[in-house]
Amino acid sequence: MKVSIIIAVYKDTEALNLIIEALKTQTYKNFEVIVAEDNDALQMKAYVESIQDLDVKHTFQEDIGVRKSRSQNNGILKASGEYLIFLDGDIIPYSTFVAGHVALAQRGRVLAGRRVNLNAALSTKFREDSLTPYTLEKWYLCVGFSLMFDRNARFEQGIYINPNSFIYKKFIGNRKRNTSLIGCNFSCFRDDMMAINGFDESYGESSLPDDMDLDWRFRAYGLELVSCKNVANTFHLFHKKQNNPTSPEQWEKFNKNKKEKRYVCEDGLNSHA
Repeated sequence: MKVSIIIAVYKDTEALNLIIEALKTQTYKNFEVIVAEDNDALQMKAYVESIQDLDVKHTFQEDIGVRKSRSQNNGILKASGEYLIFLDGDIIPYSTFVAGHVALAQRGRVLAGRRVNLNAALSTKFREDSLTPYTLEKWYLCVGFSLMFDRNARFEQGIYINPNSFIYKKFIGNRKRNTSLIGCNFSCFRDDMMAINGFDESYGESSLPDDMDLDWRFRAYGLELVSCKNVANTFHLFHKKQNNPTSPEQWEKFNKNKKEKRYVCEDGLNSHA
């Protein structure tokens, strides 16, 4: 099965390079990478053109405010894989990340992943290349030990369990787990994303479109959301919190659409020429 990995980026080529290098270590090889840029920067273009040993495509648009949903829709339309995996531009995947999503992928499902929130010290080591994501992944219990005492880090989400193992099938796979969708790490079949018309671009700078809005729309369409926690693991680089508050008008629209079960958004993939 061919996979398209859509990475939502804005300006941070240093973080994107960490993602790209991590994608080069993937145990599952049949994938393409789509850099979905919410900007049109020469630096990003030059970096993408320099990437070697991966099948990479680049979409971009004018920078007129936060339009992440539109940039992700650009990526969907450029994708040639039958299966889509979505990453944010500050999320570094484990070497088993793509394989984990593929192992649990089934028709009628959307996979909801999670992330380990790195502290500033580990994130700096990543950026300075004094520690590689692959090293932290392989020696997580030792090198990442300090994260165990940081409640915000969510240390347990970095523990990898092979989805084909006895432990996962017997004790993990059938457990009731949190299946709420977060936009930085999730996957679905491309046909299903097309069926709901992609991300709803009408919410503008709100954080609604790539998590809460997609969550209920996928469910209303008839899909089951399934956790891929501990299977498709990622690291989240430390940064100051970004504030894109949802306005009362946006919440009103969200609740109205949900009440009326309008899971096919009006302003999505169909708005692209």
